[in-house]
Amino acid sequence: MIAELGHFALILAFVVAIIQMVVPMWGAHRGWANWMQIASPAASVQFALTAFSFGALMWAFIVSDFSVQLVVANSHSAKPMLYKVTGTWGNHEGSMLLWVLILTLFGAMVAWWGSDLPQGLKARVLSVQSAIAVAFFAFLLFTSNPFVRLEFPPIDGRDLNPLLQDPGLAFHPPFLYLGYVGLSMAFSFAVAALIEGKVDAAWARWVRPWTLAAWMFLTIGIAMGSWWAYYELGWGGWWFWDPVENASFMPWLVAAALLHSAIVVEKRDTLKTWTIFLAILAFSFSLIGTFIVRSGVITSVHAFANDPTRGVFILVILGIAIGGALTLFAARAHVLKSDAVFSVVSRESGLVMNNLLLVVATLVVFFGTLWPLFAELLTGRKVSVGPPFFDLAFTPFMVALAAILPLFSILPWKRAQLGRAMRPLWGALALSVASGALVWSLQTGGRMLAPIGTVLAVWIVLGALADLGHRVKFGKAGLAENLRRAGNLPRADWGKLVAHSGMGVLIFAIAAITAWEREDLRVMTSGDSFEMGGYEIRMEGVEMARGPNYQAERGTFSLLKDGQVISVVYPEKRFYPVQQFPTTEAAIDRSITRDLYVTLGDQQEDGGWAVRTYVKPYANWLWIGSIIMSLGGVLSLTDRRYRLGAPQRKLPDAVPAE
Repeated sequence: MIAELGHFALILAFVVAIIQMVVPMWGAHRGWANWMQIASPAASVQFALTAFSFGALMWAFIVSDFSVQLVVANSHSAKPMLYKVTGTWGNHEGSMLLWVLILTLFGAMVAWWGSDLPQGLKARVLSVQSAIAVAFFAFLLFTSNPFVRLEFPPIDGRDLNPLLQDPGLAFHPPFLYLGYVGLSMAFSFAVAALIEGKVDAAWARWVRPWTLAAWMFLTIGIAMGSWWAYYELGWGGWWFWDPVENASFMPWLVAAALLHSAIVVEKRDTLKTWTIFLAILAFSFSLIGTFIVRSGVITSVHAFANDPTRGVFILVILGIAIGGALTLFAARAHVLKSDAVFSVVSRESGLVMNNLLLVVATLVVFFGTLWPLFAELLTGRKVSVGPPFFDLAFTPFMVALAAILPLFSILPWKRAQLGRAMRPLWGALALSVASGALVWSLQTGGRMLAPIGTVLAVWIVLGALADLGHRVKFGKAGLAENLRRAGNLPRADWGKLVAHSGMGVLIFAIAAITAWEREDLRVMTSGDSFEMGGYEIRMEGVEMARGPNYQAERGTFSLLKDGQVISVVYPEKRFYPVQQFPTTEAAIDRSITRDLYVTLGDQQEDGGWAVRTYVKPYANWLWIGSIIMSLGGVLSLTDRRYRLGAPQRKLPDAVPAE
């Protein structure tokens, strides 16, 4: 009965979404206040109905209702409760329902917190947001109904993909979807602004927090996915330029560009057309990512395998949304003119350069990801585009971005003098170069990746601190004045400092782990040991173990330093009987400066075991940097200007509907 109620709630939400899509938009067009006022309660009702539907599906998973086809396909009575709950979105239908739930949540939040928005703009934004919801409600109801019943329920289910039965990946999709779908708000504001023909500082102050929240959630989601791949898949890597990884990375890059572009609109009332284009582009890449993951056209370890009908449906949604928005942009962009001017050397120019580097880097990832598909369609031959291409083609743009970041962050608006702007940064530059030289002199092998990465990382962090020191007049005023100025800085400025510092930490970690990682692969038996990176790794033995829904071969390895045992780790080879699926569970001894990473392979004919070992310098700094970047986003979101919203513009009173 609960499943039927969930299905019925989903149908009602679809009907409400259609009403919300049509009525407020027409009311805004005609200036009818009572029609526009329908948008807010409709958004709340739409979210409530979708939340009930999602709760009904989750309940079916919790109680193992095997009369529901989706539960049978993705759950099992012996599965731990955490994975019963997260199994709700560990499949195509459930994850799409989560997508729509988050979509309606964002619309409801505009309804709840958008009292300062002009009535016409608010009505159009909620109408556009609901139009997106209509498309995905239709996709769910007509191609991916999660509430299909079975006439003859089985005794038990077929279990969730064992790779997804992990805490890291359990919470990875919700964060990722909060980022993906969060960019729909920027899209809705952009389309509404094009229809209205007005973009100003107030509009930018409303778009920025939604984009910032989406970017922050994408950062967390991507980092969690990388962390999961690092310890769960057993291959020792944290990023492989997998198509699904790229699908989340592309909107992250464009969202970062949009954040910086919206600053220019807010502060200088220029780059309006470009900012609208980026808002459309950011959500377009989210939709493209949805197509990549769910169409089946590209193979990935974490893509959903689906029939072509679903892929065609998503392609139609993608074509209408992107094509319609870009057509509207072409027709209406001319009304968003700006008379503001700025010098080639100015903060505006720096942000434009920032945007260009991020967008071009995004296009590199886009073409690298989809080129195998295009090549097969055009030539009939299968080609592969792997990490070497992305590393070579993508990295120069990020190096350039890191190099210009501190300087262009400190430049004044409109017009600047390069020499004057560099004064606070000379010390940071000197220390950065000295740090790179020190790393180069200490390392062996002459590889330049680590020194260059160190220079860029230190340059970004010290540049951000130098910018802060410049703003609080450090060294030019007393400590009390420094503290007073620091306390008066907007939280968005503190957020920028933290986020940029996190980026510096991340760059150093990437350079260090890539340049200094050590790997060893050998066959070992009980009592064997070897030295690697200053450590001794000794195999104590392998024994059978049993988990709640799996069997395992568990190895025991002692890690020694100077003859003393510093840690004992237990890598596993697990086997899930229900799905007849093996997984590799790496054992990692973590410290702030390195990870010792051990995986257990197959048993050999002579009775030994294949053992792969890595020493990964500063591996944890990858996720520390990501967390710091996310905290920067949180700090910026608490800025009073964005927490309370923009002041309402004075508009003529709307007339009631005739």
